[in-house]
Amino acid sequence: MQALLSVAPGGPDTLELTSLPDPVPGKGELLIGVRAAGVNFPDTLIIQDLYQIKPPRPFAPGGEIAGDVLALGEGVTGFNVGDRVLALTGHGGFSTHLTIPAATAIKFPGSMPYEDAACFVFTYGTSYHALKDRAALQPGETLLVLGAAGGVGSAAIELGKAMGARVIAAVSSPDKADFCRDLGADETLIYSREMNKEAQKEFSSGIKDLAGPLGVNVVYDAVGGDYAEPALRSMAWAGRYLVIGFPAGIPKIPLNLPLLKSCQIVGVFWGASVLRDPVGHSKNVNDLFKLYGDARIKPRISAKYPFDLASKALTHLANRSALGKIVVTMPARAEHD
Repeated sequence: MQALLSVAPGGPDTLELTSLPDPVPGKGELLIGVRAAGVNFPDTLIIQDLYQIKPPRPFAPGGEIAGDVLALGEGVTGFNVGDRVLALTGHGGFSTHLTIPAATAIKFPGSMPYEDAACFVFTYGTSYHALKDRAALQPGETLLVLGAAGGVGSAAIELGKAMGARVIAAVSSPDKADFCRDLGADETLIYSREMNKEAQKEFSSGIKDLAGPLGVNVVYDAVGGDYAEPALRSMAWAGRYLVIGFPAGIPKIPLNLPLLKSCQIVGVFWGASVLRDPVGHSKNVNDLFKLYGDARIKPRISAKYPFDLASKALTHLANRSALGKIVVTMPARAEHD
């Protein structure tokens, strides 16, 4: 097998493509032949030791994979060799072979390509949990999505529309705005990359102009930093502000704002929720497969990188220039594998 390993803290250029012995599944595990791996923002953080999870080195990044079951460990039931499965791995996905706990594997429909499957659960799972479980988004409400052209942001647009909301997509460039309109966003707003006080006022005014006098019912903030306060100022009475991530930095929020608007600031730690409520997660995944089957959601994959260029995929994502999802594809395996 081959794996792209983090051997020391650093950026994508520090990763090393390495040959290793093929793994053997232990008790309760599956051996997966990885076909594709989704690229997500935590992958850029974990190799720098900036993520909540810090696995011992050497390790491969890659928290989301799709592939085939190659072997079953002792005691595994419910799976057969050849089953197509996707899984959230935390790390390890940038490798041609991987062992995972069987309980974490999810069979996916034969009509779904491996690339879609590898880009499915992380973004849609995060956004569906946020909008359904944490915000209780209702038909007719207004949803503002910050960082709307990224992986979780684009998923939030599609899901918001599927849930009957009016969606405002906030992005940093005209091409990203075009992308979001193609996804179904009702309105788009381009914000400044340099968010000083004047730009904050302009951003907040722009949101209010699009949202109307009642304001925004739900804010989906996948950006953070100085973009957070203007979005919070645009909220409707009893609105819900979803804290998703902080690529622009951790914001400092004046707490008089949620008091004046009687709104909630709601944390969205989807990874922990999967562990704490596996039954709820399973129901959400089934909902998402149905939405995919009904052609109401579909991963927008804007770039595919071969495995030997996976580090470039991380650089692409870290530069915040990606539209939708990026996927890494693995080399073809011999049939006897």
